[in-house]
Amino acid sequence: MRRIAMTGAAGRVGTLLRPFLRQHVEHLRLIDIHEPADLAENEGFVGADLSNLEEATAALGGIDGVVHLAGLAGGVDINAILQANVLGTYNLYEAARINKVERVVYASSNHATGFYPRGEVISPLDPMRPDSPYGLSKCWGELVAGLYYDTSGIRSLSIRIGNAGTYPNSERTIAIWISARDLAQLVRIGLTHPQIAATVVYGVSDTDTKWWDNDLATRLGYQPQDRPRDHARIEDGAEGRVARSFQGGGFCEFNHDGNIRMRDAEGLVKDLETVS
Repeated sequence: MRRIAMTGAAGRVGTLLRPFLRQHVEHLRLIDIHEPADLAENEGFVGADLSNLEEATAALGGIDGVVHLAGLAGGVDINAILQANVLGTYNLYEAARINKVERVVYASSNHATGFYPRGEVISPLDPMRPDSPYGLSKCWGELVAGLYYDTSGIRSLSIRIGNAGTYPNSERTIAIWISARDLAQLVRIGLTHPQIAATVVYGVSDTDTKWWDNDLATRLGYQPQDRPRDHARIEDGAEGRVARSFQGGGFCEFNHDGNIRMRDAEGLVKDLETVS
């Protein structure tokens, strides 16, 4: 993995991740529609819109692996999400196939499972339960990763990122925050581990609030270095009833009628216990 591309490199997560990743690679190609600032000596920029397959294919020429961060990081505009997250991710994998790229690290999201209750510990083996159009698009991306392993042998690590902000700013983000250096560690595992096929892990630092069983990440060698509570700066106010009921927080409120519902692993109605 000498020549690595990073899509969405001008975004917030890409900006935080670049210093931790470029020191481990020969060349880091930054792909975005906007040029990132302060390019290092071993970084180069390629402008490309991933919703255009020709541009995506040209951008991945001569690359060994891709860290795919590009896309909308939220929102409810389904047309914009379809263009950036759905079509953009499909084109990224198709361009990787055409260029014989061996590895993809896909920036998935905790919002792929955001409608699990906060009192329930889940693992990547539990069924997807997206909390929003954004979360739904991340489920799509994980399925695309599986398809391209089965058909083309592209190995992918999908990281369901909790919160990759500069610091945790609420009790919810304390439960799900991941530092840039811990995320970079997972990215390097995704680019190099020999057992990666179409693998899904959660991207979270050493939190003291356990919503996710991340044993698979541990078995792959992940050893988080940072504790979210040590970096926290609480800023936001109280969450609404729907938001505080589920792991996805405020994302769960989109088009929600306010009636709290639960379902079990078989998709059957689950008796609703008291939700604080």
